Amino acid sequence: MAYVVERKSLSLSERLYLPQIVAGMKVTLKHLFKPNVTLEYPDVRPAIPPGYRGVPTLVKDPNGREKCVSCQLCEFVCPPKAIRIQPGQIPAGAPNEHVERGPQAFDIDMLRCIYCGLCQEVCPEEAIFLQNTFSMAGYTRAEMVNDKARLYELGGTLPDQHFKWDKKKAAEERGNPHH
Repeated sequence: MAYVVERKSLSLSERLYLPQIVAGMKVTLKHLFKPNVTLEYPDVRPAIPPGYRGVPTLVKDPNGREKCVSCQLCEFVCPPKAIRIQPGQIPAGAPNEHVERGPQAFDIDMLRCIYCGLCQEVCPEEAIFLQNTFSMAGYTRAEMVNDKARLYELGGTLPDQHFKWDKKKAAEERGNPHH
């Protein structure tokens, strides 16, 4: 059994959509005189909150030496397996030859990285840090794999409070019990 619904007839203004047009123009005019909230990205970037976890990078000590010793803890702890390390030996005569080993190759696949920060937390040498970079782009998948050179370029140098690789400082501290 069909149920018939009676429709009331529309007035002339309703048939011409005048109330709807006026309502739309009212919203448009209201926003026309408000200050602009759009950021002109990439010229203007949003503020980065403290504790932001951005792109993982490798850092060097203040003397420009690699801090990474290829312990591979970051590779093992990475949930999506985005980090690949190939350990290598430190050549004789290098400024850090007293270190057991260093990375021959260190790659982070940024397409797999989930920016969790576990690699930074687990690193015993404080060699890997999450930077405030939040936008990375590339035309191919290969461009999104950061190799060792690119990781050091992005990371740069951070102050080292432990002077771990400085043989001279370590010898002074052992010889002088006042430190």
